[in-house]
Amino acid sequence: MTERTDEVTGRGPFVVLEGVEGAGKSTQARMLGVWLESCGVPFTLTREPGGTEVGEAIRNVVQDRPELSVPPKTELLLFLAARTAFVREVAQPVLERGELLIADRFSLSTLAYQGYGRGLDLDEVRRMDGFASGGLVPDLYVLLDLPVEQGRARQKEAGKTGDRLESSGTTFLKEVGRGYRELAATDPSVRLVDADGTPDEVHKRIRAVLRREMPETFASCED
Repeated sequence: MTERTDEVTGRGPFVVLEGVEGAGKSTQARMLGVWLESCGVPFTLTREPGGTEVGEAIRNVVQDRPELSVPPKTELLLFLAARTAFVREVAQPVLERGELLIADRFSLSTLAYQGYGRGLDLDEVRRMDGFASGGLVPDLYVLLDLPVEQGRARQKEAGKTGDRLESSGTTFLKEVGRGYRELAATDPSVRLVDADGTPDEVHKRIRAVLRREMPETFASCED
């Protein structure tokens, strides 16, 4: 992968963590934050949907309310509404400053969850996402690869109560996992990282990918 630079694009680098439920995205995002602070790289760590007031409110509806029955198209539109605010209020200001932005989920999640998982037309989902994101494309997706069953077992062991998406059933989640793998096979910005193992083991794999794929951004970061 050829790393985009501020000189070429006029913006900072944009990295996204993705993966099925229980793959460890949130844990790895926090660990990345600690690592980046230790090596002095200016960055913003955020999540999507979220990161803005309207995004957090939408997150409460689409994820934190498992009792709600939300039609697939409504779900898609809500996620995209949150993305529009996220891009305008969070992503653009950070990237325009030339700083690193790390997000827990972005457009790849929409394709996997609403496209593959909910069965919505992928071309239409891509078109609508392009409108909502203003054409913003991450430089790198780090996709934590873990079987759905293993991810759910992790959550159960941790005593985590499933959100609305996680409560959609094993068939839905397996379609999401299949979607991620198929998308990774066709999207050159996606790098698979084995998410099996301890958090420290997975973190080391992620750091290796970041240094390899984006050396200018992570050159000052060492083990």
